[in-house]
Amino acid sequence: MTSADRRARERQELHDKILDAARELFATHGYEAVTLRKIAEAIEYTPAAIYGHFQDKDDLIRTLCKRDFDVFSAQLSTLQTVADPVERVRLLGHGYVRFALEHPQHYRLMFMTPNDLEHDEDALQRRGDPHRDGYAFLRLSVQEAIERGRMRELYRDADLAAQTFWAGVHGVASLQITHASDNWVEWRDIAARTRAMIDGLLDGMTTPAPVGRGKKAVQP
Repeated sequence: MTSADRRARERQELHDKILDAARELFATHGYEAVTLRKIAEAIEYTPAAIYGHFQDKDDLIRTLCKRDFDVFSAQLSTLQTVADPVERVRLLGHGYVRFALEHPQHYRLMFMTPNDLEHDEDALQRRGDPHRDGYAFLRLSVQEAIERGRMRELYRDADLAAQTFWAGVHGVASLQITHASDNWVEWRDIAARTRAMIDGLLDGMTTPAPVGRGKKAVQP
């Protein structure tokens, strides 16, 4: 390894370390409460080290969100080959909750931490691309189910149906992340709660597949 390669690797390692620390602080304390100085203190560097990688806090959080949404979208996009759109939506729901539970800090920042950042050009280019925009993939799957006559009349607005489904799985995921250790409630197994929410929503929103079609995919 050359000295240039080593410097590049060390720079990337610091870049990743900054993002990991920022993610945890933003998710724990909120976007507004976290400064670049606090992030620097968390990794035991000076603020100047962070400015060597990011222009300001907005640049940092945009970079962080893009990285996390890329991981999220890549996981969901593996379901593109599921032929039945209703079963694809079902598996998208399970994938969404699984991502949240495997990456709770990522999920907190992405879906549970408000910020008022405007979308930059790169983010806007991702919008509507089902390969890089998880919501676009969900909506596309719902629209396909509508076109195949699989959605009940009340849910033939693709955005309404997608947003209703999203709200349901988000509720399961966020409650698990924030309240799983609260013994006030006798929580049922998270897998059972996830299945109940997803199956209940889809049973109410869709019509049965024609005989001989739409065989359920194997649950993840």
